Amino acid sequence: MLSTLKKANLYLSYFGFSKVPLLWLSRPKILAMDEEMVEIKIPLKRRTKNHLNSMYIGALVMGADVAGGFMAAMKAQKQGRKISLAFKGLKAEFLMRPESDVHFICRDGRLIDAMLEETLSTGERVNQDVRITAICPDLHGDKAMAEFDLTLSIKAR
Repeated sequence: MLSTLKKANLYLSYFGFSKVPLLWLSRPKILAMDEEMVEIKIPLKRRTKNHLNSMYIGALVMGADVAGGFMAAMKAQKQGRKISLAFKGLKAEFLMRPESDVHFICRDGRLIDAMLEETLSTGERVNQDVRITAICPDLHGDKAMAEFDLTLSIKAR
């Protein structure tokens, strides 16, 4: 029997391959996931790095997108609900060059629960900023490389 984490990684790989090939090429992996947080890793490889040998800005934003969006999608699926999910806004602060594999951490599980509850009860679209922090634990421990505020927009279908 596959663990929840392995199932989630298979789903993420399938979703990337079938719906967002650029995501699949970046090879994201879910490292940890619970009701309150998710941690995604994108390896620093030829496909994700820039000319300065640090992670390309597009790969960084993709990692933030996956961390915020995957948690909302999994929570809705766990409840047996269908939602429409998109990001409406992005604010990013780049603090240091990420020169190794980057981990993207979203700890807004409770906020996403409240958003799901609201859209499921009202049927209206709900928009809230979720915070994602990017770190390079191999080089800098828990020191933030970048911080993202993505405006998550969800609506019950």
